[in-house]
Amino acid sequence: MSAPRNGCDVLLNKAAEDEDVLDAALAGAKISDEIFGFHAQQAVEKLLKARLVSLGVDYPRAHNLLTLMELLAATNDPLPDEFAELFHLTPFATTFRSEEAGEPVLPDRSALRVKIRRLREFVQQRIAADRKK
Repeated sequence: MSAPRNGCDVLLNKAAEDEDVLDAALAGAKISDEIFGFHAQQAVEKLLKARLVSLGVDYPRAHNLLTLMELLAATNDPLPDEFAELFHLTPFATTFRSEEAGEPVLPDRSALRVKIRRLREFVQQRIAADRKK
């Protein structure tokens, strides 16, 4: 399933809403690891989907970040290796949302937020370059 090209902006805006939750948690809001991880996963998912839309690549209606990363890897503009480990957030949108799966292992919140911010910058730069073509 793919969104129209202007769907990039919708996805980027929705990702920003998830990022706002991350920022609130880092500013002191009491937010559990499960909820922080969920919004981190959602932000990454929406950023990856925005990039796929900008490339005209259809994507499945799924929360699996590895699947989205593999779709990007098949393009002429794959993700840099620095974002590879973000696929580990997938369980926060699936397993930790619907089951008693034990305690999630969340990477350092601040470091994760920096990584997502860098992913946003990468995606926005690429989308801007696509629009100039």
